[in-house]
Amino acid sequence: MKKDMVLKTVLFIFFAVVGLLILIPFYAVTIASFKPGGDLIRYGLNLRFDLSVMSLDNFVYLFTGDHAYFTWFFNSLFLTVAQVALTLIVSATVAYGFSAYEFKGKNILFICVLLIMMVPFEILLLPLYTLIFNIGLMNSYSAIILPGVASAATIFFFRQYLSGIPKEIISAGRVDGASEYGIYIRLILPIMKPSFAAMAILNGMNSWNNFLWPFMVLSDDRKYTLPIGLKTLLTPYGNNYDLLIVGSFFSIIPIFILFVAFQKYFIDGMTAGAVKG
Repeated sequence: MKKDMVLKTVLFIFFAVVGLLILIPFYAVTIASFKPGGDLIRYGLNLRFDLSVMSLDNFVYLFTGDHAYFTWFFNSLFLTVAQVALTLIVSATVAYGFSAYEFKGKNILFICVLLIMMVPFEILLLPLYTLIFNIGLMNSYSAIILPGVASAATIFFFRQYLSGIPKEIISAGRVDGASEYGIYIRLILPIMKPSFAAMAILNGMNSWNNFLWPFMVLSDDRKYTLPIGLKTLLTPYGNNYDLLIVGSFFSIIPIFILFVAFQKYFIDGMTAGAVKG
């Protein structure tokens, strides 16, 4: 009993320290967003809390200044919502096929999914870029959304989650006369809510923060996503640190809201996906 208490205390202290270390960058960005850009140039990103130089000027400039920040923001928001929605729908349907049905080549196809998970995206950049160029999708949002709708990692997670659902549910639906689509939509999808929440957060973070691939396929500055737009604020001819730092702080808010909204389902979904199957 004493050993368990000591172990819990040690674990609590350990995770508290890890949590504080994770929060330090967020604290630094938050403090910096209230300071003028010149302070960032002189002292860099630091933890110094100095009320004498802090003000709301950067936030006023963010909402009233002449810049394209909110164009980039809503471009990213649209792409994230569209990509996450399509990825969840397609990946969940594919995973349901792997879990619920027996067909020739099923195991080989699932091994292919696992192999794709092991391939770094950087290796696929050149052939994917060539494909997008050849089919005429350059400088379009389709070029960003379509390559990721069948996510190997998301398919694997959903398949593991569905493997823990009793097959009797599907059999009972068939006995009651429900169609295969009816079973999937009315019986299976409601059970998958925790896994959907978990994958929505993870895929949402990846899509929101995605820089390299959109940077390669987009050439119209009106279509830039937020990471690309913020990068354009740093140029050889001048740096707009005032907008960069407050814009970086503001870009955290959507992901924070997403996580808070689905936190309960996220924990349930990750736990279930880790132990079932």
